[in-house]
Amino acid sequence: MSTAGHFIRCLAAVAWEAGKPLVMEEVEVAPPQKHEVRIKVHFTSLCHTDVCFWEAKGQTPLFPRILGHEAGGVVESVGEGVTDLQSGDHVLTIFTGECGNCRHCHSEESNMCDLLRINTDRGGMIHDGESRFSTNGKPIHHFLGTSTFSEFTVVHSGQVAKINPEAPLDKVCIVSCGLSTGLGATLNVAKPKRGQSVAVFGLGAVGLAAAEGARISGAGRIIGVDLNPNRFEEAKKFGVTEFVNPREHDKPVQQVITEMTDGGVDRSVECTGSVQAMIQAFECVHEGWGVAVLVGVPRQDDAFRTHPMNFLNERTLKGSFFGNYKPKTDIPGVVEKYMNKELDLDKFITHTVPFSKINEAFDYMSKGECIRCIIDMGA
Repeated sequence: MSTAGHFIRCLAAVAWEAGKPLVMEEVEVAPPQKHEVRIKVHFTSLCHTDVCFWEAKGQTPLFPRILGHEAGGVVESVGEGVTDLQSGDHVLTIFTGECGNCRHCHSEESNMCDLLRINTDRGGMIHDGESRFSTNGKPIHHFLGTSTFSEFTVVHSGQVAKINPEAPLDKVCIVSCGLSTGLGATLNVAKPKRGQSVAVFGLGAVGLAAAEGARISGAGRIIGVDLNPNRFEEAKKFGVTEFVNPREHDKPVQQVITEMTDGGVDRSVECTGSVQAMIQAFECVHEGWGVAVLVGVPRQDDAFRTHPMNFLNERTLKGSFFGNYKPKTDIPGVVEKYMNKELDLDKFITHTVPFSKINEAFDYMSKGECIRCIIDMGA
């Protein structure tokens, strides 16, 4: 493209202060450096992680910053050493990466790349620690190496998944984070067999994706656990057959689930970040074969406590990071599931706003009114 090798001026939604509305600014986006690509962002969606770091509650504050990490776009130009991507490729940006060289990337069992694993504190690019964004000569920090709340962004090539150019970017952009995290936790880690029972703790976007994975797997019963009774009707669209609200019972929810399933569910997936829910998810699976998968991120000082007999009775506890998907290798396949009508993304998308009204997306998320809000960068 004619812009290759040059700075690009474009609009970006900049977070200048914690919890304050994002401000539309004209920014300069530098050309990609070694192992980097510059992407024209067409659609991005808002994830709860963006909101957490925008609020900076319990997080390391780093401002000014361009947030955003779930996005679909087209490669504008590539930097030195990039051989697997070229101008015009349709891509998704991923908050974690796949360098292809470390032990994790070489392992069939891990997706936790040594070089490009998620780093919420890094505000520059790995190559030189510098930002590729600036406004009026002032650098702007990156977020998760993606920063998709900008019309153009620069991303390490290991955090870019090349996808089918026929895939609609306004739909598949949500595959970049939350959907794959929940879906993969069920399909790749819990691995329920057809007809088995699955309990999903937390019916936000990630939990609904976990339920969708259970539905795709052919689970016989999918029990949704959430403190918000209004979520059950929505959850039915994702295969949830029964609902348990812990507040409506005078006994521990793991006991409630054990009693209603004749000894416990076959699989459970926890998507809340609450340690209490993690313990409940583990203790509600059936002895002998039950598997519980933890997805939610706990607070730093939290501790998981359960009696050792729960392990000795052959319950299994697992953790899951990004659904055990390798970003570059596996995410294109998730997109193909959508293209082949095996996976329904449309029901996750509840709102769409133009880029100029991005703060409305934050309002929807903060009020719990949306699953995913798509931000149309061209509108």
